[in-house]
Amino acid sequence: MLPRLSFLSRSLHPTLSSPMASAISRATTTFSLERSLTTFSISRSPSNLSPIRYTARFDVPSLSKSPLFGRRFHALCREDGRRLWRPTRIVSALNRDYRKVRRRPAKSREKQLELSVSICIEEELPDDPEILSIAELLRLNVPTAMKLAFDRLKDTNYKTRDTVIQDFGGFESVELSVLLCNDEFIRKLNKEWRDEDHATDVLSMSEHVPELKLPILLLGDIVISVETAARQAEERGHTLIDEIRILMVHGLLHLLGFDHEISEDAEEEMEKEEEFLLKSLGWKGKGLIQSAYDAENLHMENSNDNMSKDRKKEGSLRFYKPKFKYIFCDMDGTLLNSRSQVSLTNARALKEASSRGVKIVIATGKARPSAISVLQMVDLAGKDGILSEHSPGVFLQGLLVYGIKGREIFRRNLDPNVCREAGRYSLEHKVPLIAFCEDRCLTLFDHPLVDTLHTVYHEPKAEIMPSVEHLVAAADIQKLIFFDTPEGISTNLRPYWSEATRDRASVVQAVPDMLEIVPLGTSKGSGVKMLLDHLGVNAKETMAIGDGENDVEMLELASLGIALSNGTEKTKSVADVIGPSNDEDGVADAIYRYAF
Repeated sequence: MLPRLSFLSRSLHPTLSSPMASAISRATTTFSLERSLTTFSISRSPSNLSPIRYTARFDVPSLSKSPLFGRRFHALCREDGRRLWRPTRIVSALNRDYRKVRRRPAKSREKQLELSVSICIEEELPDDPEILSIAELLRLNVPTAMKLAFDRLKDTNYKTRDTVIQDFGGFESVELSVLLCNDEFIRKLNKEWRDEDHATDVLSMSEHVPELKLPILLLGDIVISVETAARQAEERGHTLIDEIRILMVHGLLHLLGFDHEISEDAEEEMEKEEEFLLKSLGWKGKGLIQSAYDAENLHMENSNDNMSKDRKKEGSLRFYKPKFKYIFCDMDGTLLNSRSQVSLTNARALKEASSRGVKIVIATGKARPSAISVLQMVDLAGKDGILSEHSPGVFLQGLLVYGIKGREIFRRNLDPNVCREAGRYSLEHKVPLIAFCEDRCLTLFDHPLVDTLHTVYHEPKAEIMPSVEHLVAAADIQKLIFFDTPEGISTNLRPYWSEATRDRASVVQAVPDMLEIVPLGTSKGSGVKMLLDHLGVNAKETMAIGDGENDVEMLELASLGIALSNGTEKTKSVADVIGPSNDEDGVADAIYRYAF
């Protein structure tokens, strides 16, 4: 017999994982309505094993497993295998010299109804302390909600409730499981049992079969998607545990015969019951039915607001499975705003994505020390940050690439003759020039624009060389940068150097007031490709964010290339998506919207 499924049709959020029977771990507690809770534990099972039930020392152990996990029955035994009951030796007063006394009638004791509640965590959910904390709270909350709901059924007459479950006095115990899972898991349940390929927030699966006349009420299973619950909690302005309690109450009422889908009267009756239970238990939030109406109305009001529909909220990513293993992120004009700073919003997004297992790799025209210096200001550099001297990265437009443990795996130097010509041009036309030599910057004369490279862009302070030959001989040069106004570059510098370096070097721009000369055939995209090969990562597993024409190849290479709206037209033309500008936290928006 297939389980009966109940769900809230208005709260559908499609998104993500493993087969049901191999992905669930369960924790069990036995609860008597007149006693305190016994020992409880939470554990997970490997995805290639059958679910494991870890049983603590209960007064009366659970007799069955939930329908989600394959049901079986066993004798009431202790952990050593012996039965819990034993024969009682009868001692008669006739056999001893005891005086007979008239015994008072024994006080009748109301039979205790035992609740066996299993709290389950699906394997694909992250090992997040908040999930474990919620599971611990549920082991206390679920039996309390069950007792209140059972008492309510005895004292209230309902018009629409299915009364197949009515007299709890005929049962010795009640079994219920609550499973916390991700969207993909609940989506697969919907597809398997309802032939509908989408996720829901909560799913109730009844296992009660009245014809069997069992001493145990197999109430069934409540399956809750933590991913959808996290989104709804953000939208409704309360905590995740509040939302999960609301979903649990909704699922429990379905198992007890309430069904808001059959008629308006049934919906109203179930809505009132949700409100009563939540209010009586002192739990925050409206019932799920009313919350769904509120969300529907809000959606109508914000139907033209794409951000409200698509952007996942900051702080809610912990329950989302990443879509990409790596995010390659440019710095100037992308991660950095127009003041060359990393905003706190962008920093939080990068930290949160990193905490979910996404590898953030910087791909920039900057030198590595400069990138580290900028990220240190927002606690993103160093051992626990996204960049250090021991992490992978692509620098100087792909001319220096560092791989595993920060070891150099590629370096490309500029033709010394091109460097000499550029130095002579700089002196003759008084156009400031910077030569990048790994961790050093060299120049030929002091100039305010040269100073900004250090004070604004955090590059190493430029060393002034006495002559062009000294500059060329000081170190291997990876790239050159000319400084000028955007107009001066577009009308003079770029046309001249595009022609002068035709078969020996390339000219690119990251920002409007700088023209870069780099070795022919190299780019940030080629550096990223080399790093991916080194790491053994497929480009389909990557997302890239940039703004300049030096990011074009990188965006084309990635599975999803995102150009910010402040980027060049050429960059935006090759991007899959155009996001907000660098001054509008475009990196954070890209992560919240597309990375999960």
